Amino acid sequence: MVSIPFVKMAGAGNDFIIIASRRNFDYAEFAVAVCARQTGIGADGVLVLDRSATSDYRMRIINADGTEAEMCGNGARCMAAYIAANLKPAKSLFGMETMAGEILAQAHGEVARVRLSNPKDYRPHLNITVANQKLEVHYIDTGVPHTVVFVDGLQEVDANSLGALIRHHPRFAPRGTNVNFVEHTREGMVSVRTFERGVEKETLACGTGAVASALIAYLHAHPNLKKQKGASMKVSTAGKEILEITFDLDEGCKIDNVWLKGSAKLIAKGEYFYV
Repeated sequence: MVSIPFVKMAGAGNDFIIIASRRNFDYAEFAVAVCARQTGIGADGVLVLDRSATSDYRMRIINADGTEAEMCGNGARCMAAYIAANLKPAKSLFGMETMAGEILAQAHGEVARVRLSNPKDYRPHLNITVANQKLEVHYIDTGVPHTVVFVDGLQEVDANSLGALIRHHPRFAPRGTNVNFVEHTREGMVSVRTFERGVEKETLACGTGAVASALIAYLHAHPNLKKQKGASMKVSTAGKEILEITFDLDEGCKIDNVWLKGSAKLIAKGEYFYV
């Protein structure tokens, strides 16, 4: 039995176990055990804090099913708040290396914001067939792959069943996709429910999914917009928290300078006894 110090944090409803990196350690096996809701601590994933040769810190994201994710927006905010509170970095704006590239982070108390790597592979108006139903969906990679489906009556959507079918649709093979069901709430705001790849069910929030939903909703609301600095959208999550997304649009709808702001709350800390 090994005693592993941990901190549990939550960002807009996504919960994570944060640990320091360990040599010769099977993170996949550990994540499956520690993330189990009944027999472990319970979490959507594990965040591993490591040293980086190219940035101030390195963050690895291990999903609850043991797969490693390229990026996690809510997890990045939690890690930023953890670093700010425990490591006391010399600069308020610091870098974190991820599989999706370097992100910038800043935290004050239980609020954090991160600048994500630039979105890519935007593919609007894709037509797919799921369970004999034709759907128009929209795809973008915001560090991880995301598909957005606009709906009316968000709460009536079977996010787990329909989400799983879209997540595994051949159009998105081999990586698969996260799936966001999005409903316009009012100008400048959308409500989102997300089926997360790696967790394999609906979660209370998804940071990169909120960003994907915000970007696509904004582009749809402003179809003739060519350039915009400091564009913003708010996203209401299934966990009833509001995430704030800001970004710039350049010529040709190139999106950059994407910032995600929201909560990063300490839930618990202690020792996990890992067999």
